[in-house]
Amino acid sequence: MRQAEDVFTHRASRAHEPLRTFHPRRAALGRDRTDALDRLFPRWGFSVDDERAAPPRTADGLLDTAALFGRTAPLVLEIGSGMGDATAAMAAADPDRDWLAVEAHLPGVAALLVLVEREGLTNVRVAHGDALRLLRASVAPGSLDAVHAFFPDPWPKARHHKRRLVQPVHVDLVRDRLRVGGTFHVATDWADYAAQAAEVLAADPALEGGVVPRPAHRPVTRFEQRGLDLGHEVTDLVVRRVR
Repeated sequence: MRQAEDVFTHRASRAHEPLRTFHPRRAALGRDRTDALDRLFPRWGFSVDDERAAPPRTADGLLDTAALFGRTAPLVLEIGSGMGDATAAMAAADPDRDWLAVEAHLPGVAALLVLVEREGLTNVRVAHGDALRLLRASVAPGSLDAVHAFFPDPWPKARHHKRRLVQPVHVDLVRDRLRVGGTFHVATDWADYAAQAAEVLAADPALEGGVVPRPAHRPVTRFEQRGLDLGHEVTDLVVRRVR
């Protein structure tokens, strides 16, 4: 059993940082996923919070993606990659781009590492922690080809809407880290969240786009299929930075 002081512990939010958009929690891993973390995380993973498992950095302290991936290629950042099946499928189908999956929950980190090894993927790296914190502190402006946020926590209670990922302060951050021409793709199965997200994205004058049919490159995950089976309607929003 991993202890509270290991490198997978979430650092508490600082006073000046926005509220977390996810529930920090621990979960049982099982033998296979524990083995994946022990063997594969040092090779293909890093911690957003803990310097003992920090990523390579440039001289100015930003994420050194060339060192991280061993090449220079367009970079896609996944905010909350879940159990990793969508990330692995998209990375396998798009080997000319690099994929950085940022996931707060250890079972998802471990599951994606298992898929990376099983599929022989060389263009995927996995970060454990808060993607927004990584974006703020370590990702260079204009450096991302795309940002994906598939089925972020909907925070359905009205008093918790301030914790939702798609709100102006976070969209400003994502847009700044995208290159001009880069895309931000959000998918949700909560109708009121889709409406709010569409309104927030449309209000940014540097972004163009909106609701689109599900792009063929976004796989339907097991999580999404369960929602579809329950009658949930999924909305995809894709916007592009135009300046």
